[in-house]
Amino acid sequence: MRFAFKTSPQNTTWADMLAVWQAADDIEVFDSGWTFDHFYPIFSDPTGPCLEGWVTLTALAQATKRLRVGVLVTGLPYRHPTVLANMAATLDIISGGRLELGIGAGWNEEEAGAYGIDLGTLTERFDRFDEACEIITSLLTERTTTFDGRYFQLKDAYCEPKPVQRPHPPICIGGTGERRTLPAVARWAQHWNHPGASVEDWLGKRAVLEACCADIGRDPSEIMTSTHLRFSPDDGGTAKLADEAAAFAEAGMDLGIVYIPQPHSPAALEPIAEALAPLVG
Repeated sequence: MRFAFKTSPQNTTWADMLAVWQAADDIEVFDSGWTFDHFYPIFSDPTGPCLEGWVTLTALAQATKRLRVGVLVTGLPYRHPTVLANMAATLDIISGGRLELGIGAGWNEEEAGAYGIDLGTLTERFDRFDEACEIITSLLTERTTTFDGRYFQLKDAYCEPKPVQRPHPPICIGGTGERRTLPAVARWAQHWNHPGASVEDWLGKRAVLEACCADIGRDPSEIMTSTHLRFSPDDGGTAKLADEAAAFAEAGMDLGIVYIPQPHSPAALEPIAEALAPLVG
């Protein structure tokens, strides 16, 4: 199993996040670092501070040398897919080919409503998501893209220069919905993120994903799997984290992404790394 970390850019400061990422860049246990894509803090006071995820990630990519970098995950309703494709290509170039392209259909009605962003119904959201996945993949790989969909129309569209990674940065799709999300993972993703629950729930969802892959003739081993691992110094600390990680590792999980709680401090990294190091493989 491999490991990553996530610093949600909410209720924190740029200086604190930067210190964590630069310290983690020197700790081999961590393969990658992740932010999120929200404009309001989630599961806390919505009026609190929240840095924009992609701008933050770009700065963090420049401040690090080794870590792979990603937004877990980008809400597609927030940006036109052509804009996001250009952002992804540019950040992959800036980072020297270290981008993981996390995308999702979006869910936060509070911030979307406040900003006048139309999420639409769940069906509309996923119909738009499917169109966006096709557009982004095409723009990152093809010379020109023409697309005539319900939500998006492109005519001989360019996205130049292309990303460093070929055919494109790995696409990570997050979520567990069996009707729309997991079929989209099977079709488009190189990385599936299970947001976090029990090992048993993950195994059940993985079986659904494998069935979706079988339906389209894709080998499910081509798709890396990940989950969030919760770390709390006040609730079991690194011992509990290591136990949870070990259970997922035994079940076949590829990547555990550890939430670093606020206040963000690089002091949290070494104890976490020491606890997880025996599971790396």
